[in-house]
Amino acid sequence: MKKKNVPGIAAESPVTYDVYASLPDDGNRYEVADGVLELMSPAPGTLHQVISYELQSKLNSDCRQEYIIINAPIDVILSDTEVRQPDLVMVHRSRMSLISKRGIEGVPDLVVEIMSSHSRKRDKVHKTKAYAKYGVPEYWIVDLSNYTLEQYVLKQGIYELIDVYEGEETVRSDKLACVSFSMGEIVRQLPDVLRE
Repeated sequence: MKKKNVPGIAAESPVTYDVYASLPDDGNRYEVADGVLELMSPAPGTLHQVISYELQSKLNSDCRQEYIIINAPIDVILSDTEVRQPDLVMVHRSRMSLISKRGIEGVPDLVVEIMSSHSRKRDKVHKTKAYAKYGVPEYWIVDLSNYTLEQYVLKQGIYELIDVYEGEETVRSDKLACVSFSMGEIVRQLPDVLRE
């Protein structure tokens, strides 16, 4: 995570969504964290992208009747000075008003981050605090180093680690009843070259 000096943005002023949205396309990806423009890590690798695709496919297969499932890049506008780009989000169809042409404007029902070695601190510390602060009810972190899924549920403003799923253990959620898959199912879809 790096602060990036972008022409036309004063370092001391809080960056808002409007400032962020008006940035010229310089080939980089950014988030706004508590009014600070942050340069995101390099583009995700192949393993990250295949896992993201397979997870989205599984969630779509099981949950599309109840939820809209959207993958990155998508702006999740939690406030005027907090704009994140999670890997996957789910929004219940009864809350479709959150979905706009700009992105997700408010708190989704689920946020998923696929963690790699260079995003560990951002996903496990910084984003965890931000998602909790704005009330995201459930947060999953998928760890590419061991193919596990950490399930966090918001309780009294703090995330509680409910479970860590691996192998053939079925991922379940009290909040998202349609969810039913295992990390083993996801991993079996990987091309052999990515499993090494």
